[in-house]
Formats: sequence, C-alpha cells, structure tokens
Amino acid sequence: MRSMKAVYTIWLRDVLRFMRERSRIVGTLAQPLLYLLIVGTGLSAAFRLPQAPEGFSYLQFMYPGILGMSVLFTSVFSGLSIVWDREFGFLKEVLVAPVPRWSVAVGKALGGSTVAMIQGAVLLLLAPLVGISLTFITILKVFLVLFIIAFSLTSLGITIASRMESMEGFQMIMNFLVMPLFFLSGALFPLKGVAPWMETLMKIDPLTYGVDALRNIIFANNDQGRLFVNFSLSLDLTVICLMALVFIFLGARAFNRQE
Repeated sequence: MRSMKAVYTIWLRDVLRFMRERSRIVGTLAQPLLYLLIVGTGLSAAFRLPQAPEGFSYLQFMYPGILGMSVLFTSVFSGLSIVWDREFGFLKEVLVAPVPRWSVAVGKALGGSTVAMIQGAVLLLLAPLVGISLTFITILKVFLVLFIIAFSLTSLGITIASRMESMEGFQMIMNFLVMPLFFLSGALFPLKGVAPWMETLMKIDPLTYGVDALRNIIFANNDQGRLFVNFSLSLDLTVICLMALVFIFLGARAFNRQE
C-alpha cells in the first residue's frame, strides 16, 4: 500500500509540475502542430511514396510516425527531471523515504507517460486535417498503444538519467540515441524497398514496432494504408510490451543503485 502511495505521489507531482508551467503547456500544444503541419507538409511536398496507391498521401502515411515521434521526444526527455531533481537535492530526499525505490521509478515513468499522452491527444484531434477518420474505438486503441510506447521510452530515459551527473551529459547521450531510434522506425519512409543493411537496423529498432502498431490500428479499415503495414498487430504489441517491461526493470534497478 505504501509503495502504491509513493507511485501516486511521484506521478501527481510530475503532472502538477507540468500543469503549472505555462511554457511547457504551450510547447506541448504547439509541438504537434509543428510536426504535422510544417514538417509533415514540407516532407510530403518533397517525397513520394514508392508504389503509393492513388488517393493516399505521404502525409497520411507519415501521420502514425508523427504520433510516435511526438511521444518519443516527450517521453525520453522527461528523464531530464531526474537530473534536475538530483542537482537541487530533491532526489536524495525521495530516496531516503521509507518506500521501495522501484516505486519512484514507476511513478516517474507514469508521470512522463501522462505528459506524453497529452501531446498525443492533441495530434489525434488533428487527424481530420490529414484526411484520416478515427472512430471512438480506434482512438481508445491508439491511446493504449501510445501509452505502452510512452511508458517504455520514459523508462529508458529514467534508466539513462539515473546514471548521468549533469543535464548536458544527459542531453548529449539522448540526442545520440533518439535520432537513430526515430529515423529507423519507419516513420518517414517505408521499411520495404530500403537497403538490406538498413532494413535489418529498422527491424532491430523497437520503435519500428510501435509505429507499425499505430498503422495497424489507424489503417485497419483502409486498404491503401495497410499496404505499408509490415507486421501483425500481435507481434507489434508483443515487442513494445516486452520493451516496456525491460526498460522499467532497468529503470527500477538503476534507482536501487542510487546513493
């Protein structure tokens, strides 16, 4: 019971902290618009999908990838708060509290995931702008997948942040890690038709299965969109769930080693 209260308290602190920072709220609302309307529209004018069916645009293909990208950046960099808390001494106060340290990691992961989900919700509201129609059931399924992706990526950020001594070091490591994760996820170009070595890297990238799961759900009733789905939904969900379990285990383990 004490551990669940600790999880809730850490989660509530991160959510309230987000809600009280107007600059973060504005950035959270503006960033999806930037991704979708500027990045997506700009790239759709420059790229053409190979063997794309008539009536299916590059922006529609990219939309699930934009969802994944939005959650990726917000989730991973939420780990920065751990470095911040360490520098200001708050983390030491939490770690000496009579609660399991894994509950701190889980609370942090849930807090970062909640913030990422808010940004994902903004993008879902913009789906009609790119010609994608989503039913209520589809939106619920997308939210579930986005939460699993956000939880796993936030846990990854927590694992790395737990070992960093400065914000500069954390940002450098995450920039080195995040960009390959995104570009190899199939968000911007299809997995089919790329060089064999790149296809191998894309299949190793766990985010590939998250983006593919989103395409599986969003294009479930769209035969044109399903041409760009690479794996079964069951395989996609298995991989991202395993990713969530592995990363939260590593995050909890990293917290247990904190001094």
